[in-house]
Amino acid sequence: MKKYTILLPMLALMGAASLSFVAPPPGGGPEIPADIQTLLSKHGCQACHAMDRKLVGPKWTDVAAKGYNAKRIMALVAKPEPNNWPGYPPMAAQNVPKGELSKIANWLVSMKK
Repeated sequence: MKKYTILLPMLALMGAASLSFVAPPPGGGPEIPADIQTLLSKHGCQACHAMDRKLVGPKWTDVAAKGYNAKRIMALVAKPEPNNWPGYPPMAAQNVPKGELSKIANWLVSMKK
């Protein structure tokens, strides 16, 4: 019984620690902060975008490299312009709440620095 009273709190701490840190992608690129990772998962962004490889859409680092400001990124998520990404299938308009989209857009802008 004593080992369970020690083991359970340790497991809880390990689980909490794993939620607050997202490991860097295999390619050694920038890491995705946990709060941004949560939003990307919540809104299905990861179905088409990844940090370290092209999927259906461009890599996050490629999006950041375009040099758009946060306002422009938010506009393109709400109303995509396929001519910005030749060679990729057109992205459907996404309905992400403004506050959450702003966090994602500001994260992308911060990566180009």
